[in-house]
Amino acid sequence: MQKILVVEDDWQLNQGICYALQSEGYRTECAHSLEEAKKACLKESAALILLDVNLPDGDGFSFCNWVRSRKRTPVLFLTARDLEEDVLRGYELGAEDYVIKPFSMKVLLKKINVIMKREPVFGQNIFDDGYLYMNFETANVTVDGKECTVTPTEFRLLRYLSGHSGQLLTYSVLLEHLWDIDGRFVDKHALAVNVNRLRGKIEDGEHKYISNVYGMGYQWLG
Repeated sequence: MQKILVVEDDWQLNQGICYALQSEGYRTECAHSLEEAKKACLKESAALILLDVNLPDGDGFSFCNWVRSRKRTPVLFLTARDLEEDVLRGYELGAEDYVIKPFSMKVLLKKINVIMKREPVFGQNIFDDGYLYMNFETANVTVDGKECTVTPTEFRLLRYLSGHSGQLLTYSVLLEHLWDIDGRFVDKHALAVNVNRLRGKIEDGEHKYISNVYGMGYQWLG
């Protein structure tokens, strides 16, 4: 289940939002302060953050900036601050939406469902699903907001596999496209070693990207 972090200091409202989200099939975590929210983010990434602006130990704008500097988690502001400059600041910080209290729970859930059903960002040079980020132009890879060091071989694997999402790529196809151009011979065992090492870097219990199709090859699941 996708996890949503609810950062709201009003305990009753926080519980009400979490209950509504759980009824929609989401997993939730409550935070009532910036300190709790930061601990939650560092412990486990969320698929979406619902964020109040006025919090007991600071403002949501600074927390949004903190999140965006480390992760690509979508943020939806949920606040009573309705001044135009506040709304604009929220969007300038990269928020997905800015919902002003009081609000309709049905409308909020619809907005959340739209955000959560979006396809991961994937273009010619970028893959970003909120957990794994790959910029093929700058050769930058991050996992859960943290820099991930990959070898040139692993990077070529990432680019080719993710560029053929859902397709079965046989051992021979991968070896031909990844190594023959370099004039080096690499066998199936070496390919398996590289794939396993790469999976150890980018996957965890909740995020799986590479499937081993036994006896045939590999498939990108992201």
